[in-house]
Amino acid sequence: MKNFERELLKYLLVWKTNKERKPLIMRGARQVGKTTLINRFSENYKNYIYLNLEKAEDKYFFESFENINDTKDALFLKYGIPFSEINNTLLFLDEIQESPKAIQSLRYFYEEFPELHVIAAGSLLEFAMKKVKNFPVGRVEYVYLHPLNFKEYLKAIGEEKALEQLNTIPVKKFSHPVLHDLFNRYAIIGGMPEIIKTYLQNKSIADLPVKYESLWETYKDDIDKYAKSRTERKVLRHIMDTAYLYLDQRVKFQNFGSSNYRSREISEAMRSLEMAKIIRLIYPTTDLIPPIKPNLKKTPRLQFLDTGIVNYLNGVQADMLAMKDLSPLYKGSLIPHLVTQELISLNVTSDRKPNFWVREKTQSSAEVDIVIQHGGNIIPIEIKSGSVGALKSLHSFIDQANHIYAVRIYAGEFNIQKTKTRKGKTFLLMNLPYYLGTKLKEYVDLFVNEKL
Repeated sequence: MKNFERELLKYLLVWKTNKERKPLIMRGARQVGKTTLINRFSENYKNYIYLNLEKAEDKYFFESFENINDTKDALFLKYGIPFSEINNTLLFLDEIQESPKAIQSLRYFYEEFPELHVIAAGSLLEFAMKKVKNFPVGRVEYVYLHPLNFKEYLKAIGEEKALEQLNTIPVKKFSHPVLHDLFNRYAIIGGMPEIIKTYLQNKSIADLPVKYESLWETYKDDIDKYAKSRTERKVLRHIMDTAYLYLDQRVKFQNFGSSNYRSREISEAMRSLEMAKIIRLIYPTTDLIPPIKPNLKKTPRLQFLDTGIVNYLNGVQADMLAMKDLSPLYKGSLIPHLVTQELISLNVTSDRKPNFWVREKTQSSAEVDIVIQHGGNIIPIEIKSGSVGALKSLHSFIDQANHIYAVRIYAGEFNIQKTKTRKGKTFLLMNLPYYLGTKLKEYVDLFVNEKL
């Protein structure tokens, strides 16, 4: 759909004009819109060769020829493209995990035909890449696609005026009620393209359960493609059947989900699901000054691909429709989870994950929802609806930090206030409405530089 204009499209347009361009591998979970995006991007080329390597007739081009020159000639002949137009031709290798030879060919396209624009994508590509001999390291680039974030969602549903207000910094007071209500609806249904497309047909959430169920079953069916053993298959299915109950919670691997599975079994299975991009393990840091280093020995927080899927699995979407403030949902975990999902969506060229901050001492533990690096500072971000005085962990961080800047994300309006920690340290607190998750880094930059 034309309105499904993804942020990653801007990067692809820059890649297209780069003379040092390398073949591009697009990574991301199944059903996040990779094929749709590349089909849209192909409109910028005179010639487009689309190959789905699940089809034998398309896979043939890589399985039947011994050198890349013959493959190139066969493709251009088949699609009636003169070789003189190679520089205005996009080759898209979809489901490339089905052909190790096609993955290896990316190196030779780069070395012998750099004029040809080549993009590859596929479901469970992470697993196939591990098995390919002579993987083209250094000869390819990577980009990452995620579920639609709030900015992309507003574009998709045709809310151009609301998007304009979202992009206005600082956000205007009069736009708060509209953006708040639109974000609540986005928080309920999530950012999966097929779900949003179905919702757009008549703006009814009642039509969505069948789509959610189909999507979730597709992810569960994929387990058979990457489970290494019968035991691992059982562990993976157990995690898929229980993990959504632990939204944004810190989880221990041993006996996860009231099971008898050992820590190592759960850990290995969760990392497989992380490779499939269905879940993420978000690790804490104890750092107060950059760089932020995740502590892999501490208990991670569980992050899902999409909040909307979790809402469906927990059966809470109908109740959410009546809520003006979603902050209390899942014992306060919904909005931190969704803001983390939005921050992840902004990483189009790396697989970097956000971190949270902890101080774990007897009778004085503290935990801040998100920390981000800004210059020589680490900025704490607490996601709460309560009063300023209730931000105990944020106060604890600021008391130890070498700066005076903190952020609270909540259901209220944008403002900046000067306040004090419980120990009396004066600091500046920027209060951001929770619909500004995708704009967080821009606001933090202006806030710390005192331009707000």
